[in-house]
Amino acid sequence: MNFQQLRIIRETVRQNFNLTEVGNALFTSQSGVSKHIKDLEDELGVALFVRKGKRFLGLTEPGKELLTIVERMLIDAGNVKRLAEQFSQRDAGQLTIATTHTQARYALPRVVAAFREAFPRVHLVLHQASPDELVRLLLAGEADLGIATEAIADVPELVSFPYYSWHHSVVAPPSHPLHRTALTLDSLASYPIVTYHQGFTGRARIDWAFAEAGLTPDIVMAALDADVIKAYVELGLGVGIVASMAVDPTRDTALKVVEGPVLFGHQTARIAVRRGHYLRSFAYRFISLCSPALEEGVVRSALDPARV
Repeated sequence: MNFQQLRIIRETVRQNFNLTEVGNALFTSQSGVSKHIKDLEDELGVALFVRKGKRFLGLTEPGKELLTIVERMLIDAGNVKRLAEQFSQRDAGQLTIATTHTQARYALPRVVAAFREAFPRVHLVLHQASPDELVRLLLAGEADLGIATEAIADVPELVSFPYYSWHHSVVAPPSHPLHRTALTLDSLASYPIVTYHQGFTGRARIDWAFAEAGLTPDIVMAALDADVIKAYVELGLGVGIVASMAVDPTRDTALKVVEGPVLFGHQTARIAVRRGHYLRSFAYRFISLCSPALEEGVVRSALDPARV
């Protein structure tokens, strides 16, 4: 048994059992992939994959059990490398953060600037992704930290921490009649609405609030980020519903927040780490720059496998 065989097992599942794609991802041939799998099955004495002819259809029961062990072994192999780097290059290395547009654009610039000043030799990578893609990157070990509101809190393989609370604001041009009436779900639903795409920045909470009120809003456009939403609200396409931190009165001079109650409740952006993922000291520092309450001891305690 060797690490290449373990990587092939994991990658075969990731590539939906397409051995050609496995070979491409691992820079080897399809025949080489097949041989590694056969050699490992011969060594273990069990079939790991369900086959139909030469096609792989899924994992056998032993294969499913093995995949869990393989994932853990490959994570720990990466941890060994990061551990060595921690002591040989304490203030150098790479920190990869997967996050959504809203967090990257509005929540993280101050944190990133402070981190860069404290760790100039650390290569900081910001990977902008959807919430679902962000989870995949964390689970695959391709990102050290994930920051988002959706998707991460209920994934058992992840440990997440509260970052900050936020709410949605309603925005419209200063001359819009909504500024001269009480802001309610009913009054808002009487106008075309521009807001986030499903699965992004609290869109589910918006849909739920209207549904609970028995209203069907006229959502004329859905976008992935607030900048696009605001641009089309400025053009008069509709009233905007955006994350509160995405509105800057000094920059968004063509828009004005509609004063009134918080219609869609408060939500929490969270910072997530995969269980068992070894974090360098500068990663803990990045987390504490996001939220001083998340000091290294607090995060380490939550990530301790003995607590799971």
